[in-house]
Amino acid sequence: MEIVRLQPCIQLQLTNEEFQDIIDKAKDWALMHGISFRSKESFNKNQVQVLPFTLLPSTFPKRNFLKAKNIQVLLNELIHKVAHNHTFLVNSLKSTIDADPFTAKLFNIYETVHKEGFSQTISVGLLRSDYMLHENGIKQVELNTIASSFGGIASVALQYHKYILSELGHADKIKNIPENNPIRGLCSGLIHAWELYNNKQAVILFIVEDITYNICDQRFHEFEICKLKPDIKVIRRSLQSLVADTRLGSNKELLVGNQEVSVVYFRSGYQVDAYPTEKEWSIRLLIERSRAIKCPSIQYHLAGTKKVQQSLAYPNALNKFITDVDIRKQIQDVFAGLYSLEFNDEGDTIIEKAIADTKKYVLKPQREGGGNNIYNEDIKVKLESMKTSEERTGWILMDRFYPPSQKNYIVRAQNEPFEHHDLSLFDVVTELGIYGVVIGDHENIRINEQVGHMLRTKASNENEGGIAAGFGAIDGPYLIT
Repeated sequence: MEIVRLQPCIQLQLTNEEFQDIIDKAKDWALMHGISFRSKESFNKNQVQVLPFTLLPSTFPKRNFLKAKNIQVLLNELIHKVAHNHTFLVNSLKSTIDADPFTAKLFNIYETVHKEGFSQTISVGLLRSDYMLHENGIKQVELNTIASSFGGIASVALQYHKYILSELGHADKIKNIPENNPIRGLCSGLIHAWELYNNKQAVILFIVEDITYNICDQRFHEFEICKLKPDIKVIRRSLQSLVADTRLGSNKELLVGNQEVSVVYFRSGYQVDAYPTEKEWSIRLLIERSRAIKCPSIQYHLAGTKKVQQSLAYPNALNKFITDVDIRKQIQDVFAGLYSLEFNDEGDTIIEKAIADTKKYVLKPQREGGGNNIYNEDIKVKLESMKTSEERTGWILMDRFYPPSQKNYIVRAQNEPFEHHDLSLFDVVTELGIYGVVIGDHENIRINEQVGHMLRTKASNENEGGIAAGFGAIDGPYLIT
């Protein structure tokens, strides 16, 4: 396969001493401005280390960047409509819930509150649609509806790349870095939801992990809310910690201790280990039954599952939600090939194709958070092991993309010393994420905006790209025509 390449924004010509100096500056700037996280290997609540980041902004075609930006409000509307279509969610997920106990638990909560009638009809979506370059265009890798991360650090990465280009004597190139402040847009969405709840004493509840590694990105949201609206109080709790003191009031108010909650923002709850016992599942159901505005609500959470994404890629599936032919075409143009593994001719055929040519596909389970996908010969092993098992219906196959690579330096906490600085010069590929905010109920959309972007970069020989999972690095686009 021919490897397509993009030229880096600048070619560094530095001695080892100059290179070490610029890396030291870059790391100190990153630490002092919050491009950092807590180490999983040597966790200490009082310490952070640099989050992996690229020394330089990565080249990205302007035409594709603008296309991804412009389509976000269309995707926001689509996901909102999908989340409010009970029949579509049920039909899309019925086989997955038989094969995947975790999705089944989420679906049971949805069915319960749907039958009871939603106490709160307004939902908030802080979404992120992720793309890779592919054959001169862009293709959607996935759309995140829960815990869409790095909006805070992406805002800082922009300032970092402006700083480093200036330090390297290339301030003239800053004009090619697009402005970006997703944290403001995302937090404005949460503030708007707080205002809709209409109780100035009510707090915003962040649902977080028992131990939070990606602390800076989460806190950026909290601090931005404080900056934009100082009279809002934010509290942070894990599902586990809510068990002891959370209840519903007489009007279905969500009460944590003696505090009423207006908005629940989930930064955890999408992964199995967030629910170690049935008590955490009970708290999730309690939250969904409450009058608090959820980000995301359970129906939004389910609308972001990979199986629903695959269902939307079927021919004519978009006709249910979008009447405008041109808008349908714009959305379909960025959709990847996504294939169901149901027990039918279509499922059997795609399994045989993938076994015969594993490099054309990625095998994805119904899991969020990175590190779960299967590639190359492992696809054949996995598909053959579950060919006759119900387990297969909990997975989907997706076309694999081979985006153009370029050279860049990935700076990590560990990569010292730099006796041979070319050792940290990687062939890298990038993934563009576009943030959207959508707020509304089953009848109306009140807010629908595209609010910024992030770029995630990894070594071209890496399969996974999650930053918090340790595979990728935070980046920013350097636009070329």
